[in-house]
Amino acid sequence: MNPPTAPTVLITGATQGLGRGIALELAAQGCTVLLHGRDSGRLEAVAEEVRAAAPQVTVRTYLADLADLDQIHAMADRIRAAEPRLDALVNNAVAGGGAEPLRREVGAQGYELRFAVNHLAPYALTRALLPLFTASAPARVVNVASIGQERIDFDDVMFEEGYEGLRAYCRSKLAMIMATFELAAELEGTGVTVNTLHPAHLMDTRGVREYGLTPVTGIEEGVRPTVRLVTDPELAHTTGRYFDQFTDARAHEQAYDTDARKRLMALTDALVGGSAGPNTE
Repeated sequence: MNPPTAPTVLITGATQGLGRGIALELAAQGCTVLLHGRDSGRLEAVAEEVRAAAPQVTVRTYLADLADLDQIHAMADRIRAAEPRLDALVNNAVAGGGAEPLRREVGAQGYELRFAVNHLAPYALTRALLPLFTASAPARVVNVASIGQERIDFDDVMFEEGYEGLRAYCRSKLAMIMATFELAAELEGTGVTVNTLHPAHLMDTRGVREYGLTPVTGIEEGVRPTVRLVTDPELAHTTGRYFDQFTDARAHEQAYDTDARKRLMALTDALVGGSAGPNTE
């Protein structure tokens, strides 16, 4: 069993790729790992893999489809009820450019899929778990973004005109970065830090291959900088930053437009606050 001081870390999208690698590394470091996935079979398989690799640690699983805000809220309720503490959250789950990038997809509430999974889901989950974070503080939120970023068009946030999957992905990742900056400012002084990073360039993941791109780096290249943001004691008070792997870097210029950030967050709060559909805003 873990000692009482073992950090507890929740990793979304833990059934493959970067999330699986992060889970294995954190377990090797003695953390209690909470694994999220949307396929029960894959989720249990990874949980067994982590337990076999690090039999001394505790592993628990949480099932939810992050394209459905109702499932996100329900999962957060289960986590708050079951977990005595939560020291870190790695928002890693992602919808990439897609195998059919010209086919626009939507989530359960009718929101564009990349925006829903890559931005609304991590924000909604983080927001719902804040009581557990603040009770466990110091705590860390790490948002896995991308160097691929594109300006958000506030006249067409759901990308209904001229849709393309990779562009939608890049817009959603910029939204994630903007939300990171806003949430970090809001939580200043609470002991909860919020940072974001580009983990590595074109890692060997299903999303990269599915879109038709050729991977150029292994998963381990992204695991190391991500785990650093979770565990490095020198980053205990670092918050509201965007990293390109290990380097404190500058994101897309729109991320520093305070009016754009506030506009995005007003929209985001309206969308995640109710799950009836896109007209609830």
